[in-house]
Amino acid sequence: MSRDAAIAAAERYFDDGGFQAELATLVAHETESQNPAQAAALRRYLDEAMAPRLASAGFVCTVFDNPDPAGGPILLGERHEGAGLPTVLCYGHGDVTHGQADQWRAGLHPFRLVAEGDRLYGRGSADNKGQHLINIAALEAVIATRGSLGFNIKILIEMAEETGSPGLAAFCAAEKARLQADVLIASDGPRLQPEVPTIFMGARGGVTFDLRVDLREGAHHSGNWGGLLADPAMILAHALACITDARGQILIPEWRPDSLTDTVRAALAELPVAGDAGPAIDYNWGEESLSPAERVFGWNAFAILAMTSGVPDAPVNAISASARATCQLRYVVGTEADQILPALRRHLDSHGFAQVQIVPQDQGVFQATRLDPGHPWAQFAAASLTRTAGRAPHVLPNLAGSLPNDCFADILGLPTIWIPHSYRGCSQHAPNEHVLLPVCRSALAVMAGLFWDLPQEAP
Repeated sequence: MSRDAAIAAAERYFDDGGFQAELATLVAHETESQNPAQAAALRRYLDEAMAPRLASAGFVCTVFDNPDPAGGPILLGERHEGAGLPTVLCYGHGDVTHGQADQWRAGLHPFRLVAEGDRLYGRGSADNKGQHLINIAALEAVIATRGSLGFNIKILIEMAEETGSPGLAAFCAAEKARLQADVLIASDGPRLQPEVPTIFMGARGGVTFDLRVDLREGAHHSGNWGGLLADPAMILAHALACITDARGQILIPEWRPDSLTDTVRAALAELPVAGDAGPAIDYNWGEESLSPAERVFGWNAFAILAMTSGVPDAPVNAISASARATCQLRYVVGTEADQILPALRRHLDSHGFAQVQIVPQDQGVFQATRLDPGHPWAQFAAASLTRTAGRAPHVLPNLAGSLPNDCFADILGLPTIWIPHSYRGCSQHAPNEHVLLPVCRSALAVMAGLFWDLPQEAP
């Protein structure tokens, strides 16, 4: 009975094919939360895949209807080992984005796990089925080795994260007493580099909205009316251009955060953002005075996700009636979330664009959260991962993306530790999503070590 034995048990589960076989079963559940036709699949994932698996590990499981009709069901599994022991809350989501089956490479399918080289392809392999499977298996390795965990644990699995986690905040508020814990330890998102474990303690928030210019009914011939009718696309283009300068630096004062402190800057100083799979970064884009790591982890970013006016695939000689851009602000702690769109309204009006409408997207909004890297739970996790991996992990104050971490940090009042088990080139939300086998094996080891250390070393 030793730490090394628990880690070896987790690695043996991987080496003997258990991880790949179980992930294949999970991926086969077509849990597209963005597809109303798959609502029944969301419930089946919890009833048929998660609840029996957790019950066999000593968890008592309850599946709840979501308090928001727009959200999927929520599972809570509880394993109570004793009063006075530390209590950990874990989180994962079993829903996935659209499968996009017609866009995957030949030989691949979103809901069939395919192994090629050091990759396992399938929708949810990285986001998030593979990640919560790793954590469950690591817990089981500790139980099998020690005979117990030495702490209490609650596992929360939701089925609507990909649609903004509707109802999760209300569920956490209603079940706050039942969800009481000392810490959240969860997994989502990518490592900064595949070979180095990563810890992050929060996430950027995200708000998505449309900017619209609707001037008239129908398009009109550009020869007869060009120069006489205002062009909605031109108006919208100029309105968008007043939000940032030519290198993407934000020009709305309220969108420029004040939370990039010396402590946060020190934590970000040595973090790599270049390299790995994916596109080369543009060093001349974004806030000029900041390093690339500060721009993506410590600052706000405005993006135009899509634009349209007329019929781009079949243009005609006509002045369009309207134009639309779907936009997004990823924002960090220090930005007042409820003032993001009002500040945009004031800014557009002051630049003469009162006719540009702001239309919020009808989806959940993730709030920005951050835990100080010096927090005792962050220090504990970093030390444990260092012991297992033989090298210090990358430690981020917050993820660059967005997660429902505010439900745990703000509503439940928990310190939040996220240990991701994917990498940045995993193609999550895109065709050909995959996980790397070496990352999965490493993740099983570091999580088994972390769970082994927790009873003796928890803050």
